Amino acid sequence: MATVVDRKHPFKTSLSSKFLWLGLFAYLAYAFSTLDIGWNRFVLGLDQGARLVDRLFPPNFARWELLLSDLIESLQIAIIASVLGIVISLFVGLMAARNLMPNAISIPVRVFIALCRTFHPVIIAILFVKAVGFGAMAGILTLTVASIGFVAKLFAEAIEEISFKQVEAIRATGAGFISTIVFAVIPQVFSRFIGFSIYQLDSNLRNSTMIGIVGAGGLGGTLFSAFQRFDYDFVTAILMAIIALILVGEALSNLVRRIFQ
Repeated sequence: MATVVDRKHPFKTSLSSKFLWLGLFAYLAYAFSTLDIGWNRFVLGLDQGARLVDRLFPPNFARWELLLSDLIESLQIAIIASVLGIVISLFVGLMAARNLMPNAISIPVRVFIALCRTFHPVIIAILFVKAVGFGAMAGILTLTVASIGFVAKLFAEAIEEISFKQVEAIRATGAGFISTIVFAVIPQVFSRFIGFSIYQLDSNLRNSTMIGIVGAGGLGGTLFSAFQRFDYDFVTAILMAIIALILVGEALSNLVRRIFQ
């Protein structure tokens, strides 16, 4: 039975809704009781955090050459992986669109896309580090897979929402499948595809600094090593470099938007 809500009194709900809220609060209380969460630990964490912040400043840029080298590597990993992933997603998304492809093609491709986004990039990075070794190669492969999982899925869904009037008009002229895609499908979804791609570039810039923690190149490995050495002033310098990387990504995103507007 559907929940009955009084229009005059929107907060007056049925008995089943009350039990639902009661169950939710009971579960939250149970979760807090089973996890190591407490006010004393929070207060202790504030004290330790204050000491950590004191050790973080001032930042140490003495090893600026290493910092710049890793920053450039992270940027290169993100850009190369984004380009590869976006190009591959263009074809994968087309094959996953159920209004263009038969189920024999679209279903396996959709399973492939789901697999690409099943695992967190760090887990994928661990697998590629084991497969191809430490360094940028593992990072590029990791972020390429992550790009396919995101961009191809949204691109396929965008294609499924197109108007088929343009498709039928192009087909009526005797155009083949490729011409139909180029002149009837792509123009309808191109702006959305550019939006997906820009978002994925921004995501890859952030992830390129994270996957390095497991050895997939970039700033992440240097950051992890600095934490292990308790070299907190250098950690601050690395974090500032990461912020600079994200700002560079914002500039690149704005540039791409201006080009394709």
